[in-house]
Amino acid sequence: MDPEINLLYDKFRKGSLNRRQFLKKLSLLAGSTAAAYSLLPLLEGNDAQAAAPAVPTADLHTEMIRYPGGSGDVLAFMARPQGDKKLPAVIVIHENRGLIRHIKDVTRRMAAEGFLALAPDANSPLGGTPEDDPDKGRTMLRELDYEKATEDFVAAVKYLKTHPLTNGKVGCTGFCWGGGMTNQLAVKASELDAAVPYYGSQPDSEDVPLIKAAVMAHYAGNDPRINAGIEEFEDAMKEAGIEYSIYMYEGASHAFNNDTSPERYHEEAAKLAWERTVEFLKEKLG
Repeated sequence: MDPEINLLYDKFRKGSLNRRQFLKKLSLLAGSTAAAYSLLPLLEGNDAQAAAPAVPTADLHTEMIRYPGGSGDVLAFMARPQGDKKLPAVIVIHENRGLIRHIKDVTRRMAAEGFLALAPDANSPLGGTPEDDPDKGRTMLRELDYEKATEDFVAAVKYLKTHPLTNGKVGCTGFCWGGGMTNQLAVKASELDAAVPYYGSQPDSEDVPLIKAAVMAHYAGNDPRINAGIEEFEDAMKEAGIEYSIYMYEGASHAFNNDTSPERYHEEAAKLAWERTVEFLKEKLG
């Protein structure tokens, strides 16, 4: 594959180009519109392979489900180990492009660690995140009512608390937009047992005392906008007597856990943060 075409597709996948712009530029590089459309399945196939889960999927049960939320039925991707053993549950909250393949991969990884993992799609009120157009997923997310979206994730806690295949313990982790939503969920859902936000915006200080969950927060050293709120967040948690830990990964940038984004992925930080996350969730959820 021509390196320029791969670079162009990478820009499209990361949201720098919308689909129309991408196809126009691809047609120029490929020589014709027909040639561009013939390349598209190959590019998407390579992308899917790159984002394929590094877990034994034969040992997992995966499915798309719906659960009742504040805005109506919420679409969600569920993954869990095979069998009928009651498991601790973990909500996985996506980044700002909606429920894309990468987040489904993360959900599978969480399931492979022994959890019933559920990744709700915040774009459910708008029909769900389109798999073939992550750029549209980002646009859709901006159109949501944030308070109603939060209610949908609060409903996920209630859904998992009484699910027949869970032990009644529920944790949450989220990335970027999902990191901020994880913090909001900790504020809004008193039944949440553990919260692990990755580089997420912090809740208002006056809301922090409402948090009942244990908190583990991960931040990137090169992320000044998000990091500006850490000190106030930490002070508020200290004052409220909340169990918390904060980890800073120097040399890493925002979205360092996303292994489908070569320019942001920081392998060392991502692996260490994941190990800490899994250990913490196993400790708090049983």
